[in-house]
Amino acid sequence: MTKAADIRVKTPDETNDFLLDLKREQLNLRFQRATGQQENTSQMRKTRRDVARVKTIMAERLRASAKV
Repeated sequence: MTKAADIRVKTPDETNDFLLDLKREQLNLRFQRATGQQENTSQMRKTRRDVARVKTIMAERLRASAKV
């Protein structure tokens, strides 16, 4: 699980790359679940929440830049 503070210190480009990596991981976990190869079932939930956390921080940055 990634902490929000760790994400906030990243640059916008790093944050986008991190989001893409999480999306790839999420896709791989979906395939593993579909083929019955998934060992750690809680990983799907953690990844989904990390994606939401990153998107929330990106939205906060967007709102902050719009106010300036």
